[in-house]
Amino acid sequence: MKQELNLLDGYTPTNDLLNDAKQIIEVSQKAAYRAVNLALVQRNWLLGYRIAQEELKGEDRSEYGKGIIKNLADELTAVYGKGFDFGSLYKYCRFYKLYPEILDSVSPKSSMLLSWTHYRVLLQVEDKTARDWYTKEAAEQTWSVRTLQRNISSQYYYRLLKSQNPEPVKREMEKLTASYQADKLEFIKNPMITEFLGLSGSMDFTESKLESCIITNIQKFLMELGKGYAFVARQQHIHTEKEDYYIDLVFYNYILKCFVLVDLKTSKITHQDVGQMDMYIRMYDELKRGEGDNPTIGIVLCSDTDEDIAKYSVLNGNEQLFASKYKLYLPTEEELRAEIETQKEMFYLQRNSETDR
Repeated sequence: MKQELNLLDGYTPTNDLLNDAKQIIEVSQKAAYRAVNLALVQRNWLLGYRIAQEELKGEDRSEYGKGIIKNLADELTAVYGKGFDFGSLYKYCRFYKLYPEILDSVSPKSSMLLSWTHYRVLLQVEDKTARDWYTKEAAEQTWSVRTLQRNISSQYYYRLLKSQNPEPVKREMEKLTASYQADKLEFIKNPMITEFLGLSGSMDFTESKLESCIITNIQKFLMELGKGYAFVARQQHIHTEKEDYYIDLVFYNYILKCFVLVDLKTSKITHQDVGQMDMYIRMYDELKRGEGDNPTIGIVLCSDTDEDIAKYSVLNGNEQLFASKYKLYLPTEEELRAEIETQKEMFYLQRNSETDR
């Protein structure tokens, strides 16, 4: 038995059962991480390689390349769904061009291969010297993706170069990123992995039970208004160059001819929350809005009823006529406040009932 278990690379048997069990679990998790990560990085690098080879056939390579990526994105999305839109395929091609040596056609040339999400963050860095340094440090110091992103955004490399005494800069960085490094679930929560494996993202990582209860009933509430709402998606994943976001609810209103986005916050609404919704709206207008559709509407809800319960956001220079019209088909703040309060009361009554049993 001991000889067989030794086949698990990194596991060293001891006489302590609990210690051995923890070793087996953690070593197995790391093995699974490496296997999935390698396959994902290989896939994206090979797709980038193949697209780059196809680009060489065109005389006007820039426009020809865009056309290739757009057509391929449409065809792959129709077959495989998420993960193959124009932006993703463009990143894969850029990944190959910036890291042409890390893989050959079959296997990694480096034992310090990072995750695809690390490489996606590294694509932001235009300076090759800085990018190579961040790549090396991320691998050697086992930086999490959030640590890497923070260090790039805060110009960590350049601050170290300019500092005559880099140790305080390094200590400050380690202190500020300590919580990122302690998040052992970061890999599991990575939406890139769930999409790659053909799984749907779990809402358990992004919602509490109360949030889930409120959102579920707000969904029913809006549908029951009978004012033209068609349900589109729940917990819709949107990713930018730096972050991953989830929109709680997405509807299309066929009377207003526009998308309606709903996001719930469990604390008071901040300017950052409204700004984030404005970003969602801009992205939806760019990626989803079709000809004839009116500008997307965003509703930010707050479950703390001591504060403003809702903020509406409509961008892109809407005419006053449309601004007046959409109010007829959206619930009022009073209606939303009453619905959230009702669901909170029901939730706590049910929880207290279960506790008393």
